[in-house]
Amino acid sequence: MNRTWLKAAGTRALKTAAQTALGIIGAATVLGAVTWPLVFSGALLAAVVSLLTSIAGLPEID
Repeated sequence: MNRTWLKAAGTRALKTAAQTALGIIGAATVLGAVTWPLVFSGALLAAVVSLLTSIAGLPEID
């Protein structure tokens, strides 16, 4: 894991977390109750899974 990999994986994880947070906020709004701990934990879980998936390979740097 070099600096290029860390930058690409971090960017991908950040984008994934943001997309997940927006999805959770949208769904929770429809249901009428946005709980911020749920939004943050869902986004964090998505970012961790993204980083773990990036270990298998990143098309951006392959």
